[in-house]
Amino acid sequence: MVIRGKQPSCSELFLLCLFLGLLLEAWAGKIQYMVPEETDKAFFVGNIAKDLGLQPQELTEHRVRIISRGRTQLFALNHRSGSLVTAGRIDREELCAQSVRCLVSFNILVEDKMKLYPVEVEIIDINDNTPQFQLEEVEFKMNEITTPGTRIPLPFGQDLDVGMNSLQNYQLSSNPHFSLDVQQGSDGSRYPEMVLQSPLDREEEAVHHLVLTASDGGNPVRSGTLRIHVQVVDANDNPPAFTQTQYHMSVPENVPLGTRLLTVKATDPDEGANGEVTYSFHNIDQKIAQIFQLDSDTGEISNKESLDFEEYKIYPMEIQAQDGAGLMARAKVLVKVLDINDNAPEVTMTSVTTAVPENFPPGTIIALISVHDQDSGDNGDTTCSIPENLPFKLEKLDDNYYHLVTERTLDRELTSRYNITVTATDKGIPTLSTETHISLKVTDINDNPPCFPQDSYSIFIPENNPRGASIFSLTAQDADTNENALVTYSLAEDTIQGAPLSSYISINSDTGILYALRSFDYEQFRDLHLRVMAYDNGDPRLSSNVSLSLFVLDQNDNTPEILYPALPTDGSTGVELAPRSAEPGYLVTKVVAVDRDSGQNAWLSYRLLKASEPGLFTVGLHTGEVRTARALLDRDALKQSLVVAVQDHGQPPLSATVTLTVAVADNIPDVLADLGSLKPSADPDSSGLTLYLVVAVAAVSCIFLAFVIVLLGLRLRRWHSSRLLQATGVGLAGVPASHFVGVDGVGAFLQTYSQEVSLRADARESHVIFPQPNYADTLLSQESCGKSEPLLITQDLLEGKKEAFSQVNVL
Repeated sequence: MVIRGKQPSCSELFLLCLFLGLLLEAWAGKIQYMVPEETDKAFFVGNIAKDLGLQPQELTEHRVRIISRGRTQLFALNHRSGSLVTAGRIDREELCAQSVRCLVSFNILVEDKMKLYPVEVEIIDINDNTPQFQLEEVEFKMNEITTPGTRIPLPFGQDLDVGMNSLQNYQLSSNPHFSLDVQQGSDGSRYPEMVLQSPLDREEEAVHHLVLTASDGGNPVRSGTLRIHVQVVDANDNPPAFTQTQYHMSVPENVPLGTRLLTVKATDPDEGANGEVTYSFHNIDQKIAQIFQLDSDTGEISNKESLDFEEYKIYPMEIQAQDGAGLMARAKVLVKVLDINDNAPEVTMTSVTTAVPENFPPGTIIALISVHDQDSGDNGDTTCSIPENLPFKLEKLDDNYYHLVTERTLDRELTSRYNITVTATDKGIPTLSTETHISLKVTDINDNPPCFPQDSYSIFIPENNPRGASIFSLTAQDADTNENALVTYSLAEDTIQGAPLSSYISINSDTGILYALRSFDYEQFRDLHLRVMAYDNGDPRLSSNVSLSLFVLDQNDNTPEILYPALPTDGSTGVELAPRSAEPGYLVTKVVAVDRDSGQNAWLSYRLLKASEPGLFTVGLHTGEVRTARALLDRDALKQSLVVAVQDHGQPPLSATVTLTVAVADNIPDVLADLGSLKPSADPDSSGLTLYLVVAVAAVSCIFLAFVIVLLGLRLRRWHSSRLLQATGVGLAGVPASHFVGVDGVGAFLQTYSQEVSLRADARESHVIFPQPNYADTLLSQESCGKSEPLLITQDLLEGKKEAFSQVNVL
């Protein structure tokens, strides 16, 4: 470091200071510099960047700045060059008064590291102040009988500089009666005294004029003068005498203005004017003279301004007592100021962070706090504290600095902002304290995934729902904030019956509303299981999922389906046989139906909707069984038509009907005989079918008769042929043609003799079967019979056994 003085004459002194600064640079871990006072602004003090181990450009990057306390900023940082420079003119005397060393201490803060570096700059004095006397002239009165050797204290000069630049010597102008003697006090101060060398003669010279010159040791030398007038008076035997050579007084600094602090007393045994004593300040600092007031007649000392312990701990004064003849005496007065606790601690936020992420580790520095109390002793001893219920603590550093650090990891979701009250308290009586507040915002990080209120959800939706309708709404909450709390929704990929889930259900990614893309069918599937994903918008993205079960509720959208009697594919209708001998409650048949719905929608009930003979048959409400309600009578028609309705219990109820045809007869011949007497059906299709059947029977009869005639012609010679023919005729009369007829769409029927007649509409031949006695229940419909050709019954059929099978070819 090179210190260049403003005045070239001080270069040697600056080089010496530089050498001393280099020797002391590493002392006590402080960065130390020296700079002369009265330098220009931006004067180079030292390379602070180098001493901090940084490059000049890094000063800005690390936010390096100066932290000073209680005074105007004297120094500044040049971030371009990395040097410490003066911020303006520095007056050493204003800063340090008469102190031997003038040290300015401050700290360099590397803010991004929250680290302090103490810096100490010594201000080097230059000879910029001239020695001065408090008065320009002073007058003394001396009796002409004063003996040689008498000493008269003279006002001393003051030089604000220190060291060699301070006041070094006094000179008194030449006078045959007076000489100068300079005394040195215990503190090194010089006190001039004028010594009477030879007797005075008022008649010879009544007034003596002298000049006292005070000079410093600077280069160039500066000096100040005091004019002295000595008036020779007539004889005065006794000078004034103080009761004490030194007065001591201790007063608190908060003493009210105008308070009488002390009274000095000097006595003079002379009479008249020679015994009248007046008091005055002698050799007193100008600032002290402005604070205290001395009554020249009584010697009372009072304060006309407030006392300040922080400025002066002891106010030294010298009081002079002078009688009317000019004889004087002097006494010292020391007013000691007692410190009271009148200054509350000062809390300064040297550096503070207003926002901190919630994931910062414990020990993170939040603020650098400086606490200072201008009082002394216990009054200036301070402690700093924060509330105990906060996750922070204070770490004390040197020079009453504190670090406010985190004690544990913060959680924004618990507390997003802290108002920290820092309290500095002194130990005085009464205790004074100062509070300052730090508002700390905890910024969010993405440490919370979206969360659904439930682990799973169940949705119940009726089938046949409209497409595109909203069916459910999901909401996931994210405890984070801003972008970290922005939740989007999606469905986990899956398939349903081979189709992607997205073809059935969609979700609004912003609102979480689910939409049905299809109309659901309970009979197709009854439940659907899927997973809904929720993602936030943080970095990295966090997610959660929830299971969703969709249950399709059945609606009454299917009519009952009748399984029996089943309608054949050719459109024929089933006919049931009821014997005339059937008792009441006889089971004729049973209607069997099912409903594809479920629950109440599939509960079926049966009722007789219409009957050709009311009251003859009943239908079981829940079983569908068709039973006779009474005994069958001869007058009851062979053909009974029943319409049975099957109805479910849905809302609204749906129903289906089936028409049953019941043939009433005891045996097949009766059935066939009765069938011939049946009135033709009003149905055109049924009438046509009957017509076809009659034509077929007639054709078969004609063919048969023709065959008989042929046989008669061939066997005319034989008389017995006529008997054979007659016998054949008798045999055929036992099986009337009415045995082979279909009744109103009958596909099959039962008879007591268990004969079965089958006519097939989709074949070229029909079958007539006479098995062993049993029950068969199938008849062909009239339509099938109508499409059949006339029947041919061979001779073998008539002559065969009862169980023989006869086949008649349809031409």
